[in-house]
Amino acid sequence: MNDSASEKKELPPLRSVHTSNFTEILEQLGISLVVSTYQAGKLIVVRADNGKLNTHFRVFQKPMGLAADRGRLAVGTAYQIWELRNVPAVAQKLEPIGKHDACYLPRNIQVTGDIDIHEMAYGKEELWFVNTRFSCLCTLDKAHSFIPRWRPPFVTALALEDRCHLNGLGMVEGRPKYVTALGETGDREGWRENKAKGGILIDVESNEILQRGLSMPHSPRWYGEKLWLLESGNGSLATVDLSSGERQTVAELPGFTRGLDFYGPLAFIGLSQVRETAVFSGIPITERQKERICGVWVVNIQSGETIAFLKFEEAVQEIFAVRVLPGIRFPEIIDFDEELLASCYALPDEALAEVAR
Repeated sequence: MNDSASEKKELPPLRSVHTSNFTEILEQLGISLVVSTYQAGKLIVVRADNGKLNTHFRVFQKPMGLAADRGRLAVGTAYQIWELRNVPAVAQKLEPIGKHDACYLPRNIQVTGDIDIHEMAYGKEELWFVNTRFSCLCTLDKAHSFIPRWRPPFVTALALEDRCHLNGLGMVEGRPKYVTALGETGDREGWRENKAKGGILIDVESNEILQRGLSMPHSPRWYGEKLWLLESGNGSLATVDLSSGERQTVAELPGFTRGLDFYGPLAFIGLSQVRETAVFSGIPITERQKERICGVWVVNIQSGETIAFLKFEEAVQEIFAVRVLPGIRFPEIIDFDEELLASCYALPDEALAEVAR
């Protein structure tokens, strides 16, 4: 047996279990999910398939932040940002014919360097992303690795030092509005000293720190006229009342919460096992939960009740991002299919009228 065959045989299986209603939820809502796991090096498409739940894996190098909608998908990887576009005409030709309703094909790959890309989001005009190593929010252009657009006021300079572990990004009306960080510090990796309760929530427009004392916060979101975030160190979903400053825990979950999206009255939340390393030691979830779970949990945001879950086993141990694809039931994502990419052409509508039939 050659080395590559031996390695494949030794890889842990990509297994999962789920509640029976997870498939029904996707079918009733007419949605699917895209989930990133940098630890396993995969994008996972979660979709309903004739009454069964299908978890479809695609290979990317350390995928973390995701931005997605019906027409496009952006993936932050080890040192690149992939931008993919949905080409419905290609979806119609994929086997089995007539099953796929979307196909995301690579259009641009931008080399950013190793900047530890965390959360990403589409704005009105451009893609925004968290550059964690340089402690700033960025956009892209054609000439540069990244364009720094904002950084916390206590971070006095751009430096490859991960000073505050800036990580979460929440948009309002197409503009960055809220970010989370694991520490209020301008020192090299200064966030590590008080990671268990040094997390903060910042208003990007005013530079005001809205919340202190958070346990490893992630994924701020404005949804349903409320500000939500994940307090990952507690394994919880919470809301923040902007008028009073009060923080209310909506649900406690059996894992490190990271990755959040909403649809209707439901929150789709990523859970990670978190490893027993220096980064994750001493936080509440590791002390409270001896057995932590990796997967996607579905929570009713009105009651805080868990109504469904998808649990990964063996190979997948950490989740970073979870995104809902609204109105898309059975998508495909193309990574390195050279034959397919070589034979697909996307042209402007005006050019299509001139294509020979």
